Amino acid sequence: MVVMLLLGNWQLSRAQEKEARQEQLERLSQQPAVTMPIAPVRLEDFKFHQVEASGTYVPAHTIYIDNKTYKGIAGYHIITPLRLGTSSMHVLVNRGWVAAGDDRSKLPQVPTSTDQVIVTGVAISPTQRTLELSTETVLGQVWENLHLERYREATGLALQPVVILQQGDLKDGLVRQWDRPDSGAARNLGYAVQWFAMALTIMIIYLVLSVKRERPQDEQT
Repeated sequence: MVVMLLLGNWQLSRAQEKEARQEQLERLSQQPAVTMPIAPVRLEDFKFHQVEASGTYVPAHTIYIDNKTYKGIAGYHIITPLRLGTSSMHVLVNRGWVAAGDDRSKLPQVPTSTDQVIVTGVAISPTQRTLELSTETVLGQVWENLHLERYREATGLALQPVVILQQGDLKDGLVRQWDRPDSGAARNLGYAVQWFAMALTIMIIYLVLSVKRERPQDEQT
């Protein structure tokens, strides 16, 4: 019982830590936008911050992240590199979701501006991996997951270690209703409840067995 109670308390402390971190991330997302520089940055310094990047898209290196759904409809996330200013540094922009259509052999056409643009959004880690059937191959522009190193090797581009979740209604047919990252605290709370329930069960069993052992002695007296 003591071990289970300690484990339950540990899970509660983990949940509190994650909730505190989530509150910090929400505060960061409400702060003024930070300009994405052309010099290399650290992911930790920009993750979950509001950012602003100025440059031109490189549509030739656009990829489609497969198996993304919106309101039950299958589709893709459109990832396009943005060249920062006139430098050789780029940052990847998740421009939003688009439906796949009935014919999966034909990719949906997404208009891409060739002029200089200003992209605003939230900087996130590029390593948002889901189920992947193959770790070595991609099908042209269609990728199962975004791997920054693999993308660097495939394109030869210099990249910042973040992806910008673009925000705003740009009338380009893309949906940008991003889910907020889950803190994971609910899972720890669930584990804590399980440990406390097991401790309670053991206590009940102990009490029942103790009563059964004492009852025959009472009957003999």
